[in-house]
Amino acid sequence: MLIVGRIGKPHGIRGEVTVEVRTDEPEARFAPGMALRTMPGAAPAPGGRAPRTEPGAAPSPQPAPEGGEPFRVPAELVVESARWHQGRMLVAFEGILDRDVAEALRGTLVAVDSADVAPPEDPEEFHDHQLVGLAVVTPDGERLGEVARIDHAPASDMLVLHRPEGRTALIPFVKAIVPEVDLAGGRVVVDPPAGLLDL
Repeated sequence: MLIVGRIGKPHGIRGEVTVEVRTDEPEARFAPGMALRTMPGAAPAPGGRAPRTEPGAAPSPQPAPEGGEPFRVPAELVVESARWHQGRMLVAFEGILDRDVAEALRGTLVAVDSADVAPPEDPEEFHDHQLVGLAVVTPDGERLGEVARIDHAPASDMLVLHRPEGRTALIPFVKAIVPEVDLAGGRVVVDPPAGLLDL
């Protein structure tokens, strides 16, 4: 499974939610009618690393509003509409009609089957799932850690590097700093400017 987003707080009173985008193709992944699998969100472990979750694991029931039946996050959510608002993606899912139910979705990860995602045509482009888990090394071969995830920022994508000592570092995913991605070799070569890994 390929995680494409994490549901955040509700927006408004009609069930719309913010989504922390984890894909470089948000318009395609959150197009109306797209069915997304749900996975329980996980709180970051010490060191800033989220523990692994099993794809398809049943999300925990959320407390019931007003003492009714507990709301269970469905195994699949279908996108009704999506739009950008002040740099954030807002998504409405079919059947999520009010703020209380939207709040119960908070922290849920949404995903697509990676087998359904075609590889990029441009050899210089990569899907997030191709990069996550790769070793990060300097041009001299010194191991710096591994790619934990990709953050899609407005200026440029950022590799989130999990360092051996447990810290994380952000590396702009630009050719000047990341001169080589070797998928076959399972590594990313990074030539960081002085001080970048200490931020």
